[in-house]
Amino acid sequence: MNEQSKAAVRRHSDGAFLNRYFVGRGIDIGGGPDPLGQYVGVFPLMQEVMTWDREQGDAQYLEALPDNCVDFIHSSHCLEHMVDVRVALDNWIRVVKPGGFLIITVPDEDYYELGDWPSQRNSDHKWSFTIYKPQSTMPKSINVLDLLREVGDRVGVERVCLQNNFFRKVLAQANFDQTLTPVAECAIEFVLQKRPTFSDELPALKASAPEIQILNQ
Repeated sequence: MNEQSKAAVRRHSDGAFLNRYFVGRGIDIGGGPDPLGQYVGVFPLMQEVMTWDREQGDAQYLEALPDNCVDFIHSSHCLEHMVDVRVALDNWIRVVKPGGFLIITVPDEDYYELGDWPSQRNSDHKWSFTIYKPQSTMPKSINVLDLLREVGDRVGVERVCLQNNFFRKVLAQANFDQTLTPVAECAIEFVLQKRPTFSDELPALKASAPEIQILNQ
């Protein structure tokens, strides 16, 4: 319930979100029910956020968006709905400008799914996520660290964090979905920065190259 807004309260006290991640113009993938754009002005350097939901097209491909067109991508609890997580992440990286950020949260399979599959809390979940396990009892489990290793040539990893704020074991034992409360988070949050390519760096390298004069002896 309003997972993005829960995260916004936490993020507003984090200088990296205020001054580094939510800067410029971005896209909020899957943000229809609880859009990040409602907090333009709360995050002072965030200029504009376009919500991308079903009406805009398939979030796995973002076909209407050109490469390198936004300063940041935000997605709260959407990646687990994609048919192919890796294709989706490839395209999300594609549309971010070099140096820009991807801020993504997904439900943690132990804190949200509570080990149940298919998901008992959202029947459209196609994947479950864990930061890392040698083995998972979940048949569609993705290790986030393995996933990020696959895209490491294109992005740097700024942070990977389990957000289990206000999670209570006694409620989990009662099989209660704690994300229905206004405070509990049961998510994995990861932040990536898109690496510049050599062609992106070339103009700056040329500009900074020292002038070399060859004198006839």
